[in-house]
Amino acid sequence: MEEVRYEVMTLAEAAPTAKEVMHGVCKLLHERMLKYNWVGFYMLEPGTKPPVLVLESFVGAMTPHTRIPLNQGICGAAASSGKTIVVDDVSKDSRYLACSLETKSEIVVPIFVKNQVAGELDIDSHFSAAFGTDDQNLVQYCAEVVGKRLEKS
Repeated sequence: MEEVRYEVMTLAEAAPTAKEVMHGVCKLLHERMLKYNWVGFYMLEPGTKPPVLVLESFVGAMTPHTRIPLNQGICGAAASSGKTIVVDDVSKDSRYLACSLETKSEIVVPIFVKNQVAGELDIDSHFSAAFGTDDQNLVQYCAEVVGKRLEKS
């Protein structure tokens, strides 16, 4: 995982825009982390009332959930609370918005810009309990890198 972390850092330094960093992170995590079957960024849409998360860059199957209100789903819960949420078995979490019958577990990590939630990094896996401590640390690092890049934009 240290190698992937280094690649994320290198990517963030080389990419000309935050959007390209997000796309690169999606692609990298999807390709390098075998249990990461869907990787995407949802960002808060500025000025919407009530606030809505909008799908930005992603790699994986198409999803019907391109706009998620903050009061819905695991994504909405993570953005509302500002805390990472790891779900080992999505079938046992009533907040889960079904995207794919193959999804078994999910991790959602908020992205902070100037100490405010600006979006999140969402990853689904076809494996139950796919996200351990090392995965959580890696995904939180990726979210932090994107947040810092967004602050510069």
